[in-house]
Amino acid sequence: MTKADTALQTVRVRTEVAALSKTFDYAVPSAWEHDVRVGTRVRVPLHGRSVRGWVVSTGDAPGAAPPGVDLLPLKSWLGWGPPEEVVDLAEWAAWRWAGTAAFFLRAASPDTIVRALPRAPAPTGWPPTTTTHLWTPALDDESGTTVLRLPPATDLIDLVLSVAGDERVRARGGSVVVLVPSTGWAERLVTRLIRRGMPAVSSQSWAEARAGWPVVVGTRSGAWLPVPRLAAAVVLDAHDAAYKEESAPTYSAVDVLRERARREGAPCLLVSPVPPVAVTALGHLETIALTPHDERAGWPALETVDRRGADPRSGMFSEEFVRLARSVLDDPSATARGPLVCVYNRSGGARLLACAHCGELAQCTRCGAAVARPKDEEVLRCPRCSETRPVVCPHCGRLRMKALRVGVSRLREELAALLGVGVGEVAGPRPAGSQAAPGPEHQPAADSEAPSEPVLIGTEAVLHRVRRAAAVSFLDIDLHLLAPRLSATEDTLSLLVRAGRLVGPRGTGPTWARVQTQTRVPDHPVLVAAAAGEPARVLEAEADIRRASALPPFSALALVSGTLAGAYAEALAAAATANPGVSVTPLDEARFLVHADDHGALCDLLAGTPRPAGRGLRVEVDPTAI
Repeated sequence: MTKADTALQTVRVRTEVAALSKTFDYAVPSAWEHDVRVGTRVRVPLHGRSVRGWVVSTGDAPGAAPPGVDLLPLKSWLGWGPPEEVVDLAEWAAWRWAGTAAFFLRAASPDTIVRALPRAPAPTGWPPTTTTHLWTPALDDESGTTVLRLPPATDLIDLVLSVAGDERVRARGGSVVVLVPSTGWAERLVTRLIRRGMPAVSSQSWAEARAGWPVVVGTRSGAWLPVPRLAAAVVLDAHDAAYKEESAPTYSAVDVLRERARREGAPCLLVSPVPPVAVTALGHLETIALTPHDERAGWPALETVDRRGADPRSGMFSEEFVRLARSVLDDPSATARGPLVCVYNRSGGARLLACAHCGELAQCTRCGAAVARPKDEEVLRCPRCSETRPVVCPHCGRLRMKALRVGVSRLREELAALLGVGVGEVAGPRPAGSQAAPGPEHQPAADSEAPSEPVLIGTEAVLHRVRRAAAVSFLDIDLHLLAPRLSATEDTLSLLVRAGRLVGPRGTGPTWARVQTQTRVPDHPVLVAAAAGEPARVLEAEADIRRASALPPFSALALVSGTLAGAYAEALAAAATANPGVSVTPLDEARFLVHADDHGALCDLLAGTPRPAGRGLRVEVDPTAI
């Protein structure tokens, strides 16, 4: 800057150009009357172009242009952006998930220019909560995370109201951020909160969130809500896979909100019937739960159908299933309660094999996953750990295996012929523009309306398209239980939680109001725990398995894939030679697994190793599909 420009303010800007990881210094024009602060959105000149960006620091920041250098002025002011705390959080997330800070700043910014903010309601229009609840002590733990294990049938509206109305939370000032897995659930929760007199908005109302509305409800991207101050954070169904971003960077909204609460000194509640192992297994978080009796009462009645010795002519429909279907269809009151829902996930993992003689499922002797028989090979191979063994049944010693797989569309035809009623099919994403299905107030909103037939069949998507069900039958739960994924146990429990909410808690409805699972592993710990309404024991066992195998959360993983994966993996391996706790293992020609003792070592390695030029590279931190 020249002497004539010393009165100008210097700001540092991060641009939206993803390929540029560095920041640039600019001067604020003296004629501007706009409020320029950290997070403000601006347009700047850059190499002959005009690009958008965010102010990430003001004043003479470390590394600013030296005296005598003329700084280019900001080109235009684009209104409000995220607060300073979120800008700092974006920098951390870029390191944690090997992404760019611009990606996360876009998630925290409005889609349009916001030049003025509304006035937030004063926190005096609703009465404070003085009732003592199970989770009340957790609100004393500033910057601490508490896990709250509540059964599927719990109505969570009371929890949100009590947290938002708690005197200690209100005394901190700021907003209560509530995350839910789906947009339909968020919209319904906002409606219910407003109906109860609590000022609330969804994450779609960016300006209201930035102004500091008392309660803001969002989905995965809600972790980046631009509230100026965080009073408390609540994540409902913290186990749900919807909180994990599938495209790179594969961030977890749960982890982002936990870190944000820690930085801002706010309590964070993670609420789930089946808390994720990645959160609870490390042992430094407190878990609060109901009494065993009350927790068991909040789980659905579960019927397990052993299919190992089933007559092959019965196909996918056992005698127990037919009895359940007839009891539902023959009861006139079942129509008002909801359809019979049948779940069959044809895309759930590898092809399943079973012994043609005894019906025993072919499983890996090392890790327990379902094995497959590769084409033109006379072996059984595990897609999870690559263990191979001869084509022989370890139970009876026979050599013949049969494949167990059909499509949903074919099953729909068979089921319609068997029951003599209309059967609707649900698979794939919800239709564009569809509306949330009606249902009881305390149930999370469905993603969209489902077909109106008395019986529905589909992939796991069907569980998200209805609000109530007379009964739910998993025609082959083994597709989920034995899927070659690290998260198979948690994913299956999540499906049972969703099914349980559709049919209601045990002992509160007709005898046919239950969840039925057809399986060839009836003694699987997940099914035993769900039937008993005691998820803690299977989650503890899962944690023990991961600890013994050095799997997350007791280590850190990253999956590198794509046409440039080989070159990048070679660079990572060379950089990792100085760190004995980091290794790079090839899975195939285009996929490499990076393993480290902790996330600090892993993320430092990924951040410090230059990537090859080009777009054929994907880096997935904390992969689950392995």
